[in-house]
Amino acid sequence: MEQPAANKMEKVINCFKKRPDAVARLICFPWAGGGSVHYARWGNVLSSAEVFAVKLPGRESRTREPFFLSMQQIVDEVVGVLLPFLKEKPFALFGHSFGAFTSFAVAHALKKLHNIEPVHIFLSGASAPYSETRINAPKRSELSDDDFLKWLVSNGGTPPELLANPEVLKLFLPALKADLHVVENYSCNKPDCPILSCPVTCFDGKDDIPHDMKAWKDITSGDFTVRLFDGSHFYLKDSGNEKILLDYITRHLETSEMDYL
Repeated sequence: MEQPAANKMEKVINCFKKRPDAVARLICFPWAGGGSVHYARWGNVLSSAEVFAVKLPGRESRTREPFFLSMQQIVDEVVGVLLPFLKEKPFALFGHSFGAFTSFAVAHALKKLHNIEPVHIFLSGASAPYSETRINAPKRSELSDDDFLKWLVSNGGTPPELLANPEVLKLFLPALKADLHVVENYSCNKPDCPILSCPVTCFDGKDDIPHDMKAWKDITSGDFTVRLFDGSHFYLKDSGNEKILLDYITRHLETSEMDYL
């Protein structure tokens, strides 16, 4: 039986604070294994934007649902649920790590299938999917749990609070591996010409493993910026960095809203 649109929306999107008068919406995509709460609480802080945080199957209120196996499944669900809302007012996309790939895949589908695009894309902590850095990265999702944990600890790619709690980490592993499986099997050719025309901003931690952020420039004919923060992969969990990040996003959303008009 088909679910009503409101139920589908509630299933896929976490919105802590409805802001019908907001100038824009910010759609946020989780990092690998992550949930929606970190971003949803941004909705309490950003006065000029309504924040929609994406919830993926296999976690939070969707724990009983099987994990998605491909990027296409994520794109189909998110676009299917959000399309009516994205036509209402300007929107931007934000994604960190795995979320950067899902943000781009959703933006690509929206442009290709519906000829709509965000007013800004914010991509964090990930090389462009067609960059050599990304293509040559070893696949990790098939490792045994023990080897996988060793790799997580060594590369700093896990929220510190999880590493401190092995039992919680074990619960978190299936979602993390499922998301890595999706991204490791996601392929995208370097665009012959820019797919988008909106500004793209890339963020990264100065101490993270090297990412080819500059390669993201190929997706747009619009402005392109890279900003580095003190810290490693989860630089955005630092409250000082988060404030700078949110101030930057707010400023650019308010500017892009004027351009949109």
